[in-house]
Amino acid sequence: MRGLPWRRGGRRGGGWPRRRLRTRLTLAASAAVAVVVVGVCAAAFLVIRQQLLHQLDLHLTQSARLAAQQYRQEPPGVVQGECRYLAAPACTQLVPARAADDPAGPYLLPVTGATRQVAAGTRGPFYSELRLAGHRARMLTTPLGAGRALQVAVRADTVDQGVRQAAGLLGAVGAAGVVLAGVLGFWVSRTGLAPVARLTATAERIAATRDARHRIELPPKRADGDDEITRLAAAFNTMLGELEKSVTAQRRLVADASHELRTPLTALRANLLARSDRLTAAQRERAAGGLGRQLREVTVLVNDLIELAREEEPDPLVEDVRLASVVAHAVDAARDHWPDVPFRLRIAHDTQTGTVAGVPARLSRLLSSLLDNAAKFSPPGRPVEVTLARTTGGTVLEIRDHGPGIAAEDLPYVFDRFYRARTARALPGSGLGLAMARQIARAHHADLTAGQAPGGGALFRLRTPDSAASDGLSQVSYP
Repeated sequence: MRGLPWRRGGRRGGGWPRRRLRTRLTLAASAAVAVVVVGVCAAAFLVIRQQLLHQLDLHLTQSARLAAQQYRQEPPGVVQGECRYLAAPACTQLVPARAADDPAGPYLLPVTGATRQVAAGTRGPFYSELRLAGHRARMLTTPLGAGRALQVAVRADTVDQGVRQAAGLLGAVGAAGVVLAGVLGFWVSRTGLAPVARLTATAERIAATRDARHRIELPPKRADGDDEITRLAAAFNTMLGELEKSVTAQRRLVADASHELRTPLTALRANLLARSDRLTAAQRERAAGGLGRQLREVTVLVNDLIELAREEEPDPLVEDVRLASVVAHAVDAARDHWPDVPFRLRIAHDTQTGTVAGVPARLSRLLSSLLDNAAKFSPPGRPVEVTLARTTGGTVLEIRDHGPGIAAEDLPYVFDRFYRARTARALPGSGLGLAMARQIARAHHADLTAGQAPGGGALFRLRTPDSAASDGLSQVSYP
């Protein structure tokens, strides 16, 4: 795309190199799952560590209660001090509130000012960490009564070992989870982008072969609705169908135009190659007349093709057009062109001043195509009825003839280019008039329909919006 600073294999704004969509989705899915796995493992580690510490604190509390019952009458000092062994009972000592009452021997556990405050009853019990016989230990200091504090300590080797084992196990689980997240992310991106890959392959195959008949295979329709990728593939198939119709219509247009041009060009070549010295004056006059007719047919056909190739109305030519005047002028022109066909025009009084936004010349061409078509199929002496009336939101123009009408099998195709009903193939014309009329109507936001008239004949109905309801002309392309 033009204007984007992305290049294949390059960088954008000095950032990371551009990656494929599948790689980006794999990394995003893997990262999301990995973050969840690591978060769960970290939370589990903290919970396990907290539970192990809680169990150690419960052991200290039970040891303190037992020591309080056993050593309540003992003097201050160390009463149990085999803490260098992991299986030994908790180290226990009694500490007085005053340092003057300390025993002669040293204490095994550290005694601080906080310990004296607990002994004096000015502070509650607390836990603390310390090193005991080269190992980490945990100590509980709690009041014993009579101005003394009880200190109980146990080694925390079991807690440390449990924490290390939990960290190793959860680390392994987290690593396996990250690897599994990567595998699942790759599988999710591969499965999720499979329709996109098929869509891309189809688009590349169409670009290489220029064959719009290829389609993307869609999964069976689900009861809860299709997902976004399936809807995208379905929309792409719909676009391919429209593209195929457009290409087919374009090829048919070229083939039909070639066929329609072949007859007058062949006649022109035959007349031009004829040697004028072998023709009489009457024959030369007839040949000149034939040349003129063939030239007019070619000119009309080429002009019609040019008009059909135009996809929009030129904005500088758009103006508010009084439709009643355009209809009256078109009917007068049709009377001059078809002197043997009576035209009956009825214009409602409330449509005299109504206007539509459009191009007068194009609207006249639309009306002349409809009037010529009606006159072409009208039996001798039967009129073509033209009615202009006002309706809610716009104006309706009806053109009816009393001819054979439109067969049911021909009705869906009357506005197709070069389409001519079986009964009309012997009549003059190229089959472009009604197609051009439909294109002009759509460009003016109008609706042109065809049907059977009550009592026989064809009825063409043109609904045009008022200029106030029309916001400019459409830029519409037609197959």
